[in-house]
Amino acid sequence: MNVTIMWLIFFVVLVAIEIGTLGLTTIWFAAGALVATIAAAFDAPLFIQITLFIFVSVVLLIFTRPIAVKYFNKDRIKTNAESLIGRQAIVISEIDNLQGIGQVTIGGQEWSARAKEDSGKIALGAVVTVQEIKGVKLIVEEK
Repeated sequence: MNVTIMWLIFFVVLVAIEIGTLGLTTIWFAAGALVATIAAAFDAPLFIQITLFIFVSVVLLIFTRPIAVKYFNKDRIKTNAESLIGRQAIVISEIDNLQGIGQVTIGGQEWSARAKEDSGKIALGAVVTVQEIKGVKLIVEEK
């Protein structure tokens, strides 16, 4: 089988995977395969084809993926627990990291919570801001 055809098949497979997943993962390699296909069509040696494939794929991955991810994910709506980060909550059970206790309420739901500081204590009724989520516990900081 001709090397040009093999690169072309590889390109089509990578594009099909990208269309199926829409995860911006294989498109960069598909572009590398396309460049290698063009090089093969001009009878470039195999090591140049492979070098072009790797070089183009890596350059596109490093320099354009962050921009593309930002552009394509700008309208993404945070869901579930991820949407709690940055929101305020009320302490309904004193938070004491040393004892491993504490609960907050946010959006009508009760969550186990820990203070951001390792030896932190936060009093009952305090207003806190959710900083992050570790497992099933909200990591909070007093406002």
